[in-house]
Amino acid sequence: MLMMTTAKITPAGQPAFVKAVLALAACCCAVTAATQVQRGDSCTTLRCTSAFTAFPDAGRGKGHTYNGVHYPAALHYADSSVLVVAPNALQAGSTVDLVYWFHGWFNTIDSANNTFSLAGQFLASRRNALLVIPETARNAPDSYGGKLEQPGVFKSLTGDLLARLQQEGLLPQQCRAGQIVLAGHSGAYRVMAQIVQQGGLPVQELLLFDGLYGQVNQFLQWLRQDAGHRFVHWGTPDGGTDETVRDMIDTMEAENMAFTAVSESMADAALLRGNRIVLVFSNRGHNAIINKPDHFKLLLENSSVLQPLPD
Repeated sequence: MLMMTTAKITPAGQPAFVKAVLALAACCCAVTAATQVQRGDSCTTLRCTSAFTAFPDAGRGKGHTYNGVHYPAALHYADSSVLVVAPNALQAGSTVDLVYWFHGWFNTIDSANNTFSLAGQFLASRRNALLVIPETARNAPDSYGGKLEQPGVFKSLTGDLLARLQQEGLLPQQCRAGQIVLAGHSGAYRVMAQIVQQGGLPVQELLLFDGLYGQVNQFLQWLRQDAGHRFVHWGTPDGGTDETVRDMIDTMEAENMAFTAVSESMADAALLRGNRIVLVFSNRGHNAIINKPDHFKLLLENSSVLQPLPD
């Protein structure tokens, strides 16, 4: 049986990300169609829309039906919002690193951010990067990535967001995308796989929480392309990913592709830093592995490409 880990506790007895979450609350803004920027003590948030997000998209112009339930386009496939979180200590020059998060089924930007403390964990990790959370299928059981499955649209989204940040004085003029990390949960696997195949920008790392439901060939092709590409999957027994994870393991073994498969209790900083392909097996629930304890923060801190903020 796999062992559980416990949350990292500060000397004061509180989870390490609490201060970051409280600080984030001071710099978060409400959902709106207009670009909004709010500056706080620890971060600056930008909330905007972009023509290059997943939706609206013709592929869901009439909505989507799943298990006999219809999810109309106006309610579930019309939101083009993006949330960007920039640490106030961010140092960007000619390039800036980006961490993208894609949520899973029956979620939104805000529900995922609030449920999993995404921005709080990101700030607590103290990475010299931007956190970007684009909206995908809103409160729907759907992994389809809309326009982000089309060639070059991810590049256009990134360029659009960097231009907005430059206009707001949050980035230097002409600043380009640097290292890119894609992270996500559950149904996010599909859009992440499509982006690494045809998004138009190089992606260095994939961090997937209980989402290996398919696209194994796409992930493996991306891993074969560059020995510097890094892949982490954090799975659970009830998430429904076991069979696909086993298929991926069989293929990697047949190709003599080095990987590490461990129980959650063994997935510490040293192991994560020392291995390119890591498959973590947890005995906890599908929605418990991201922030109970803070595994998103753990993966960011031990990224092979993201640098820490200056002291």
